[in-house]
Amino acid sequence: MLINPGFAANIRFEEWSEAMKVFRTEFPTAIGQTIYVTVLATVLAFAIGLPLGILLVIGEEDGIRPLPKWFMHLLNIVINLLRSLPFLILMILVFPITRAIVGTIVGTTASIVPLVIAAFPFVARLAESSLREINPNLIEMAQSMGASPWQIVTKVMIPESIPSLISNATIAITTILGYQAMSGILGGGGLGKIAINYGYYRYRTIVMILAVILLIILVQIFQTIGTKLAVKSDKRLRK
Repeated sequence: MLINPGFAANIRFEEWSEAMKVFRTEFPTAIGQTIYVTVLATVLAFAIGLPLGILLVIGEEDGIRPLPKWFMHLLNIVINLLRSLPFLILMILVFPITRAIVGTIVGTTASIVPLVIAAFPFVARLAESSLREINPNLIEMAQSMGASPWQIVTKVMIPESIPSLISNATIAITTILGYQAMSGILGGGGLGKIAINYGYYRYRTIVMILAVILLIILVQIFQTIGTKLAVKSDKRLRK
């Protein structure tokens, strides 16, 4: 069966017209929601994950403040368990927690809860990796001068690992951005919701492509900012 070229062109024109309408009316709000959720979830994930990463390093048997083996073993199991769960499954599992905290399981703010729960174990491992890169001689020197574990953490370990922590924070925020986009499948807001509701469900490929392009741009922006901050904070590069 032959398709009238004029009819096909009209369909394409209507699709572009609808895509541009969605772009003007829905995308600005979706971009703001995506940035808001991603940044806030990253901050909260670091507020939980960074202390856990510190515990993983200082609490081991030869650390500066050894903790009970059972506690360290349990902590590692919990972190590994949460890291191994796919985000969409985790999002469903924490629906009761999300409802208890936010009062609903759908919407932009509600998606922050599962994002934080999914991200903080990842952040804990990133922080652990950053802290393990510190020269052990610096810690031994601080111990020989009588510094307390708290002083070693706050005056030596964290300051020395700042560039690495910033680099890993960049990895975390881009990962959380990807999770945020996936949350649109289960009622989260932002660009993921636009891509699913307007692009996938309504078969508007152009809308989906625009959403993906904007997500890629946001990743590049976060990556550029993180890289510049990491380089600027690296004392070795300032010498």
